[in-house]
Amino acid sequence: MNSPLEFIIQPKSNRYNNKKDVEGSELILNTSIEDHKFVSREAIVKAVPIGYNTSIKPGDELIVHHNIFRRFYDIHGQEKNSKSFFNEDTYLCGQDQIFLRKVNDQWAAMEGFCFVQPLKSLKEDLLDIDHEIPLMGIVKYVDGSDFVNKEELVGFTPHSEYEFIVDSKRLYRIPLKSISIKYDRKGNEVEYNPSRL
Repeated sequence: MNSPLEFIIQPKSNRYNNKKDVEGSELILNTSIEDHKFVSREAIVKAVPIGYNTSIKPGDELIVHHNIFRRFYDIHGQEKNSKSFFNEDTYLCGQDQIFLRKVNDQWAAMEGFCFVQPLKSLKEDLLDIDHEIPLMGIVKYVDGSDFVNKEELVGFTPHSEYEFIVDSKRLYRIPLKSISIKYDRKGNEVEYNPSRL
């Protein structure tokens, strides 16, 4: 089965990523189906579109938009699946809903984007609740272009970041056009990862 324009995918494990093993016991982090932060974004490609050529192949691992696997309540309080739902193991996914693709066991960003690890603030002020240096981070995944490279220290424009949890690390997805500056690494930068998973 193939779709003309959409990828056919399945969740890598579950639709929701809201459980954590703590010393042999399962801890449920969230019980609401509506919180997008706990929707799984990890997918496996079952089939590719027949309407255009793509380098993505069946069996590839992807990070996709949270609304694909998400369930929600409609205005009548009825639980519904997303419009991407086909059956419990099959979902439709547009190319613009794919954010990362695993190539040779390494994540690669889709064209026009990179993923940045935020930096920990080195301030010693106990009253300061902002533990992260704003608008700055270290590039972790790139799209294959020469605009930025892995491990570069970059700055980005306000409100251009979108948070993801990838391999238990909190990262920001940044459009390449929103990278505003490249810094020289001093070597004392500390990655900030308050990930809950």
